[in-house]
Amino acid sequence: MKYKAFLIKYAEIGTKGKNRYVFEDVLCRQIKEHVAALGEFVIRREYGRIFLEAESDYDYEDVIAELKKVFGIVGICPVVVEERAEYEAIKQKSVAFMKECYGEKPLTFKVNARRSDKSFPMKSMEINSEIGHELLENLPNLTVDVHHPDVILNIEVRKQVYLYSATIKGAGGLPVGTNGKAMLLLSGGIDSPVAGYMISKRGVELEAVYFNAPPYTSERAKQKVVDLARIVSGFSGTIRLHIVNFTDIQLAIYEKCPHEELTIIMRRYMMKIAEALAEKNKCQALITGESIGQVASQTMHSLACTNEVCRMPVFRPCIGMDKQEIVDISEMIDTYETSILPYEDCCTIFVAKHPVTKPVLEIIKRSEEKLSDVIEELMEKALESVEVVEARAEDLMK
Repeated sequence: MKYKAFLIKYAEIGTKGKNRYVFEDVLCRQIKEHVAALGEFVIRREYGRIFLEAESDYDYEDVIAELKKVFGIVGICPVVVEERAEYEAIKQKSVAFMKECYGEKPLTFKVNARRSDKSFPMKSMEINSEIGHELLENLPNLTVDVHHPDVILNIEVRKQVYLYSATIKGAGGLPVGTNGKAMLLLSGGIDSPVAGYMISKRGVELEAVYFNAPPYTSERAKQKVVDLARIVSGFSGTIRLHIVNFTDIQLAIYEKCPHEELTIIMRRYMMKIAEALAEKNKCQALITGESIGQVASQTMHSLACTNEVCRMPVFRPCIGMDKQEIVDISEMIDTYETSILPYEDCCTIFVAKHPVTKPVLEIIKRSEEKLSDVIEELMEKALESVEVVEARAEDLMK
């Protein structure tokens, strides 16, 4: 079966009342961007539904793969279109559709008609009954089971008629760009790309910041993070990745502060720099991949100390997840294999043998006073030398 159109279903958008059209507009724009390179398509809206219609040849699998990355879509239905909203045309198309899709394989079925065009003379239940009868008459391999059928033939009667039997699960969530923008602290690990994906799924546009520490970290470590940003951008859209040279700040902390407090103090300055970049780029929040208790810097005491330096909200979508749950999502979005590449980042090269797990804020602040003669200048220098990379999914293949 060669499909020329797709019925796009959404769920949460339908609860937005008078603002629904705003979310639909963004969703249509996201769909258009995702399929733009795959062929010529027209997007058309009817109440409660979006239709993607092909006007050129296209690769079915590629289109489905891209649509499954669009947040806001809960179902993708390849449809056969009948231009005439007449019973005889619907009957013929239904028989041909079921025969072509399922051949002579023994199956149970039911018909599920939805009459959106109330000018159509038959009601939904009448369509169900009459089309079901026609299928039984013409396709002896089919039997009716209205409770647990193998196949449901869906018939949507509008100005045109749409027939489909498959609904491919979409990503869900809300379209990217409907809920502001946030700055993701992106490392080379497993957790932060997952955090970015999960926040993006709620309609949040992403920018990202990566803390680089040359010569202690390699160009391969930096490229790994760029690649992670590109993979996530397949869902979120283009990510502007801000690469911060953090080496001098890390060395200053290492030389002047107690070693058991290195990670906490380092994290606090990362958050300060990330917030400065977020404010500059009109973001409303920070995002991290932290999960309670996973490492020493992610205990409740440590997170409280880290949060203290921030004025804007810090979202941690992985906070209540265990490692396997995070890994499962990373495998689903294809970041896992890149995340486990063995290139160290700046969080792993200056690790204390016995890091403090219950830091006291007053003590941490006293330790930071030892940096007072250099830290402002170092932070200013780091912010002035930021490198920005536009991370796009299509560049991953180059």
